[in-house]
Amino acid sequence: MADELEQVRTQADVIIVDEAHHFRNTGTRGSEGEGRRSRYWRLYDIAKGKQIYLLTATPINNSLLDFQHMVELFSQHKTDHFAEAPLGIHSLPGHIRQLEKAIEKEIYGTTGEEPLDLNLADAAPKLFADPLFDALVVQRSRRYVKESMVREGPGEVLFPEPRKPKVINYSVKQTYGKLLDMVAVAFQKQAPLFVLGIYNPYAYYKGGDPDVIPALERGRRQQVVALIRTSFLKRFESSAEAFRQSCWGLLQKLLAWAEVHAETAHEKSSLERWKRKNAKLLDYSPQLDLLSEEEEDDLVTPELLDAVEKLPRDDFAVDEILQDTLQDLEQIADFLNELENFKPRQDKKLTELIKLLNTDPVASKHKVLIFSEFGDTARYLAEQLKLAGIKGVDQIDSNTSGDRARIIERFSPYYNESSRGALVKASREEIRILISTDVLSEGLNLQDATRLINYDLHWNPVRLMQRIGRVDRRMNPEIEKRIVRDHPDQQLLRGTVGYWNFLPPGELDDLLRLYQRVSHKTLRISKTLGIEGRKLLSEDDDYEDLRNFDEQMEGTITADETMHLEWQDLLRHHSGLTDTVMAFPDGIFSGKEHPKPGSKAVFFCYARPGYDKDASSKSGEDEWTTNSGDVKWYLYDLFAGVVREEASGIIDLIRSAPETPRLTKMERPALSDIRVLVEKHITKTYLRKVQAPLGVKPILRAWMELG
Repeated sequence: MADELEQVRTQADVIIVDEAHHFRNTGTRGSEGEGRRSRYWRLYDIAKGKQIYLLTATPINNSLLDFQHMVELFSQHKTDHFAEAPLGIHSLPGHIRQLEKAIEKEIYGTTGEEPLDLNLADAAPKLFADPLFDALVVQRSRRYVKESMVREGPGEVLFPEPRKPKVINYSVKQTYGKLLDMVAVAFQKQAPLFVLGIYNPYAYYKGGDPDVIPALERGRRQQVVALIRTSFLKRFESSAEAFRQSCWGLLQKLLAWAEVHAETAHEKSSLERWKRKNAKLLDYSPQLDLLSEEEEDDLVTPELLDAVEKLPRDDFAVDEILQDTLQDLEQIADFLNELENFKPRQDKKLTELIKLLNTDPVASKHKVLIFSEFGDTARYLAEQLKLAGIKGVDQIDSNTSGDRARIIERFSPYYNESSRGALVKASREEIRILISTDVLSEGLNLQDATRLINYDLHWNPVRLMQRIGRVDRRMNPEIEKRIVRDHPDQQLLRGTVGYWNFLPPGELDDLLRLYQRVSHKTLRISKTLGIEGRKLLSEDDDYEDLRNFDEQMEGTITADETMHLEWQDLLRHHSGLTDTVMAFPDGIFSGKEHPKPGSKAVFFCYARPGYDKDASSKSGEDEWTTNSGDVKWYLYDLFAGVVREEASGIIDLIRSAPETPRLTKMERPALSDIRVLVEKHITKTYLRKVQAPLGVKPILRAWMELG
């Protein structure tokens, strides 16, 4: 890949990045060239001076910083990249911060004091009213795409019909018993679950000047601790096996750190005492991915010991970190000892999954895709489903060896250029139930399946939509015919998709509170989690009113999209309309009755000039032209005395048909005075912002009296 990427850097003019949200986090920068350490900064170097298109359904995951980082791939950290007309944004980071605060205050009622996971569905109206988003982002709902393609000409546009998600209830308390109380108590300690001092040594710094440690590094270390705590909670909800493996993995790392740092006789004896106390537990060491076959009997491998960076005792209170580490080890040992008593038969979540796969008319016979966030859970489910006698089960995660494409083809042959017959010929067994982590959550065609199960609680609603998009995506009419021809029993299934979400209703509030305490973030449950009767789980839920699921998947057509569709209709029904409009003289004027009785307003359409680089380089002087600017609508409300700029709020007032009566009542001097007021408004809000020189003015294209 290195040679190919270098070729892109030296020869390409345009770069298109699919699934561009993978570049929402910058990672470690390093030095230029070979010293770059993260994929973000490698792409940053390649993209310099090129035109770049970033394709993603999720430009914002949790924060507007996601969007900012992607923009900076082409703005190259030039903060005033958008200072010129028509945007006039002199600081990209400053603009992003102000916008995020405005969204938090308007939509969530917060002041930005507590970190908040941004819900794109909630924030979209505010975001796309922002000039930067409007200029850079092209977003089209599925509903718009369907209607637009119908207008463009003949041809079948097939998307499946989604059904409202169903919630599979299960009890965390019945599954975990005493362990649930243990976890709850651990999280409610004054010092939250796991001090994890080995990951945040700066909390124990005792060197001369504490200011020598950058605040950024202190914050980063604290975030690492928060991430580990959050991960433990998420894995606890996912499955006992995922939680068990996390406990063992952390125990090994903590033990390795303690082995390296225990120096005094007291420290060594304390560590030895803990080992003796937990000797029975330490003899049980399950096979972990990080252990090789030769080392599986060693609890702490040489690699783990070598990876420990020894802290200087002159600068850090190593004895205190050791003490806290032993307490962390004790807490983990308590969890693992309790997990020794756990048996799959008491796993109510697993029981409900097996019941669903055995009794549901569709899930018991046809393709089902099951998602879990964690590979440990996926492997656990695959093993237990096979033991339960369910046929055609396979599993894939980031550690799966072999050709993933083969697994995908065996599960979804028709949408991956194969068929059941081709699999039989090649002696490859078809997969009916595929259990996967999010390695399959994007960029793949799995439309052979019509049913999907989300086994984990969705802490990030974006990931849920990406998962659903594996089966709920555009269909190929020819492939659909082949599937029905080979499988007549699927005729009624094709063109439909259904989902199940596993949620613990009785303990959901407790889990959300635990999550907030651990991550220090306000968690906003997605509208798409589970919708029955337009409520999340019950009629008295107090989360937020749920929108119709069809709107969530199809998208509500925005005012901007509505205007695009309306313009398509006009062009289709009135040939030559574009030439007619272009032939109108500047300043053309008309009038009509205001739709709201007793109201008065004046509509204006202005071409706003921008700095023309090409014309300026030719003339040697600063040239401002309308070709380098934009076109903007304004409405002056006579009664309110304000200028409105939202096209979505203006379109319904000015819309006219050939038979609409032309009506003008206002005196010319009054109209001219209003025009002066609007042009002053443009000067104040636009021309000054883009630092246009004196003498540069907007051009009036058309205006209309509404009386």
